[in-house]
Amino acid sequence: MISYEPFYETLLKKGITEYHLIFKEGFSANTFHRIKKGEAISTRTIDALCEVLNCNVSDIIIYVKES
Repeated sequence: MISYEPFYETLLKKGITEYHLIFKEGFSANTFHRIKKGEAISTRTIDALCEVLNCNVSDIIIYVKES
């Protein structure tokens, strides 16, 4: 299962809000709705988040093995 937990840790470390990403960087609010629900987002979106946040993919998502 893909987890977006590192994404929120990265936002906190960098002092960036979802509001900033939506209204200043042009991301869709639906993107963050999907992330909160643990739903899939495109690799293009992950790439764009990495670019804006100046981070690696592992700072956005991790794989967690389900029991």
